[in-house]
Amino acid sequence: MPHSPIVQLENIFLTLKSEAGPVNILRGIDLTVQEGEAVGIVGPSGSGKSTMMSVLAGLEKPTKGSVTVAGQRLDSMSEDDLARFRRDNVGIVFQSFHLVPTMTALENVAIPLELSGVPNAFDRAGEKLREVGLEGRATHYPSQLSGGEQQRVALARAMCTQPKILLADEPTGNLDGATGDLIVDLLFAQHDASNTTMLLITHDEQLAARCDRVVRVEDGRVFDTAMADAE
Repeated sequence: MPHSPIVQLENIFLTLKSEAGPVNILRGIDLTVQEGEAVGIVGPSGSGKSTMMSVLAGLEKPTKGSVTVAGQRLDSMSEDDLARFRRDNVGIVFQSFHLVPTMTALENVAIPLELSGVPNAFDRAGEKLREVGLEGRATHYPSQLSGGEQQRVALARAMCTQPKILLADEPTGNLDGATGDLIVDLLFAQHDASNTTMLLITHDEQLAARCDRVVRVEDGRVFDTAMADAE
């Protein structure tokens, strides 16, 4: 059960410069996520969903506001400190997999373990591949894997360090329906097994509804649909 905040975004603004003038991407976002919670994030394309996720992962610095994740203030950290924070706390699954094409499935999963100096990194990576049903594909390169298999490798890589937070940005966007359902089931299985906090960006309202709570992002602002429904 959720019991304490692990993500706190307070009055987050992000403004980018352009030839036409400033572009306001995030406009005063407030979001609190409890430890162990699964939160579905929905909203139209261009609403700021992925940017908000980048901010709470420390990949993007806000123009204004405070970002506290796993008890650490990210908005005041250096780039090196942010990289170490992500290594130790965050797993990310992207829509387009982002596997290293010259590395095998096993090597891709082992990357974060090796960067963290974990002993027996390849043994751990092999165990995680088995959990996602790919023990027989460990020596295959991404080009030899289907889209669903590549996403399972990406999920294994994201979860192998037992992160406190799992961020999934449209993880089924490049997959067919049946394969996407398999990936979603694996995501929730990993979340349940490790009590990892999960934030899931999706256009699929039914998928979002499987989470403990759904928040909607529109025009750079957050609306908590669970709270709205309660009112």
